This record gives sequence, C-alpha cells and structure tokens, in this order.
Amino acid sequence: MAKKVYTDYFFDEPAYNTHDGGYIPLVTPKIDPQPLAIPPLLKPDRQTDTDDYYTVTAQESETQFLPGKKTKTWGYNAGFLGQTIVFRNGKQTHIDLENKLPELTTFHWHGLNVPGPITDGGCHAPVYPGETNHIDFKVHQPAATTWLHAHPCPSTATQVWKGLATMVIIQDDVEDQLPLPRNYGVDDIPLVLQDREFHDDNQFDYRADYDPDGVQGHTALVNGTVNPYFDVTTQRVRLRILDGSNRREWRLHFNDDLEFAQVASDGGILPAPVYMTKVMMTCAERDEIVVDFGQYQPGDEVTLMTDDTPLCRFRIKSFVPDDTKLPEHLVDIPDETPTPDLPVRTITMDGMDDEVALDGKKFDMSRIDARQKVGDVAIWEIRNTNSTENGMVHPFHVHGTQFRVLARNDGPVYPNEHGLKDTVGVNPGETVRIKVKFELTGVYMYHCHIIEHEDGGMMAQIESYDPQHPQTYHLMDMDTLRNAFAKEQGIKPEDVWMPGM
Repeated sequence: MAKKVYTDYFFDEPAYNTHDGGYIPLVTPKIDPQPLAIPPLLKPDRQTDTDDYYTVTAQESETQFLPGKKTKTWGYNAGFLGQTIVFRNGKQTHIDLENKLPELTTFHWHGLNVPGPITDGGCHAPVYPGETNHIDFKVHQPAATTWLHAHPCPSTATQVWKGLATMVIIQDDVEDQLPLPRNYGVDDIPLVLQDREFHDDNQFDYRADYDPDGVQGHTALVNGTVNPYFDVTTQRVRLRILDGSNRREWRLHFNDDLEFAQVASDGGILPAPVYMTKVMMTCAERDEIVVDFGQYQPGDEVTLMTDDTPLCRFRIKSFVPDDTKLPEHLVDIPDETPTPDLPVRTITMDGMDDEVALDGKKFDMSRIDARQKVGDVAIWEIRNTNSTENGMVHPFHVHGTQFRVLARNDGPVYPNEHGLKDTVGVNPGETVRIKVKFELTGVYMYHCHIIEHEDGGMMAQIESYDPQHPQTYHLMDMDTLRNAFAKEQGIKPEDVWMPGM
C-alpha cells in the first residue's frame, strides 16, 4: 500500500502566531555558521543494576552566543540549558537537586509520571538558594523524549528565558529493538528550539521584552547555538525536537521539502510512522523525526527551516549507505476503556494578554480545582474560547500523566497525535477531547504552556487521590513565595516584580 505523505501543518492558519499583534519575526544574525552544540550526557554519580543516582545543579554562568561580550545565563550543570539526562524505564532513580542560583527555583520533570506535587517539581517544591533537596522515584513509562525546566509560579517564564531547561531521555527494552538511530550526538540528535532577544552587551532583558501573550525574540537558538550547522555522517538521522520556547510556534520543513518520518511524540513512540514534509510544534511539544539523507552527495547542504527562516544547516559528508526501512507498525499503545459513569470534565481556556484564565478563574496555588481517583480513566474536553478570527492556539499541558487525544471538534485528530501526549495545541473555538489517567497520587497542575499565560493565571490544579489512603498536602501560597523573592532580592515584598499576577 502506498504511504500517505502529509504536506500541511494541520493547525488553523488564521491562529498562527505570525498574526499576533506582538509577533516578532526571526532574523538570522550576520555571523559565520556555528557547529551545533550537542549537550553532553549527564554522568550519574553512581549506578547499579537497579538504581541510578544523579546530582542536578541549577547554576549561574556566562555563554558566548554572539561576538562580543558573553551573555549572563542560567543552566543545569551547564552554562545555558543543560546536560541531557538519561533515565531507564524500571530503574529506581535518586536525584539531588542543588540550587546555586541567587533565588529560589523548582525542578519540574515535564512529561515524567512521578508523584506530585514535590517530586513533580511544580510551584510547591521550592529549592532555596544554597540548598539541596532530594527526590526518589521509579521510572515507570515507555521510552520518550521529555524535559526538565524551572516552574516557580509566577516566575517560570523568567527562569526558562534565562536558560533553565534541558532534555530528558527515557529508554526502554521495546524502543531498543526498533530500527531507529540511537548513537547520541552522531545520528541521534537533540534539537531544543528557542528564541531570544539580545540587548546592550549581548544581555537578556526579560523585563524589557515582557509581553503577557508570550515573550519572543528576533534570534533563533538551537541547543543554544546561533546560526548552527550539523555535519551529517550517517544516512539516517533521528532528531529529537523540543519546542522549548516561551511563546513561539515552529513550523518546520526542509528548504527542498525533503520528506521525513515522525516516529514519536511527547510520551513516546507512535503506533506507526507518520510521513510528512511539514510539521508545526506548539510550546512544550516534542516530536521525534527520522530523516533519510540518502539522496544527497558529500558537499550538499539541506536546511531545516521554520516558515522562511533557516534554523540549522545539515552539511552532507561521506556516509555508509543504509537501506534500513521503518516498519509499518512500531509499538502497541494500550487503549483503556473509560471508567463507567464518570462525568466528562470540561475545561475552558479563556482570554489573551492579561485576561487569560482557566474555567474563567485565575490560578490560586492554595486551591484544588478538581479531583480524580487514581486509576480512573476520564474523558476531558478542552475548549479554547478565543475567537476564531483573532484568537491564539493554546497548548494545553497536564502534569503527571500522558494522555490520548481522542477528537478535535468531534472529528479526527491530527495524523501525528495517535501516540501518548502531555501537551496538545487547541485552536481558537475548538474543543479537543482527551483521555486522562493518573497512576500516582498527588497534586498536579494543568495549564496553557505559553509560559507567560501560565504565569498570568491560565492554570489550575487537580488532586489525584486514593480513597483508601487519603493525604494532606502542604501547598505553597503567594505570600510565602513573594516574601522569599523579596528577601533574596533585598527589596520589600510589595516591590517584587511578578509579571502577570
């Protein structure tokens, strides 16, 4: 049977961020191409057959993005972004979370199925300057590309903008057997897509750039590299792509419309490869694609683009011919039946700018907005109430679970949405139906992942509970958070700048 090749971006064109009043177009700086930075793998402190031990350090540094002065940045065990962390399904994992920053932060494991709220690392799990917190959890989910980022509401956007984000790769026995490239840094390449604005002396100035609908910059960064290239030394290359931006969508394609196969989304491998020439990613989504460069000769160059802007040039070198083909079927994903008699949970994503809300309410750290029993399989309907004429795509994210996307406006989902997801873009005026199951207890957030929107209150909390073992949680409150920031900054609590709140 002839394979279907998709040649559009799926999302509604009138809702692209290019139509935003505050849209900032990308401009490639006039500097020589730079080799793509490949984040090193974080080395465990110790490993056994059953347990892994890591130290993850949030730290200050300086990074050379552009000619001239270095930029003051933050990162995880690195100057900017971080070292890539690798977990193995089934292993007990022990992590020291070390804060060497001048202010409190949190360590949110975006996409990981871990207990909430402390291990999950949202706003209720602060690590104060000079302190180290410890977490333990068992990795219990399929192979996937996930990530770690700061989440200290409502300063998540500021800290991510400074650099606190890094890729986290989960491996398992099933993915090991698939004919996928997996030589990290050679044919298995992370691509963290972000944008930044550089001010005087090449410095970030988040406050100057602030936009309640999402901060953007003129300069694209790929793994923190400006104007990067990658030398292709194997015919087949796997790209693990993360939209790590505060706001920007990425409409990806190659300059010559080279076909590629998407093999995984947020929560892991897709049931079957999806062949396409274009794909759009909203904030926090991950797509893994396999690109076959077999039609090129040494000396050729093909460029990954977003809209009309080059992102990364792939320079073709000599490689051994590789006739490996992807199978028509990759993995089986259990399709669990919804728990009988559960009402459908309806959620609205409302407003834009300073008026964003979830279910008509602003986020309150001390308020539990919903409850769902552990093990229940529930249907959620997520509606974007923005106008179809001038509204935005809102990426909806749930902590502590991977869900299935069931329908868009009672119709089919996009072809690359048949796998596990933790983030889904919802078009203006659209209702997306998802199937949600929590396997662990805790308090988890769900929110828009335009980070300024979540900081601005487009967020709520759900408790996943076990009626046989009720729990009480100590939740962070705004006064405690504001007082901590005030103490760290040496100012009065009323003078703390918390954009969006």
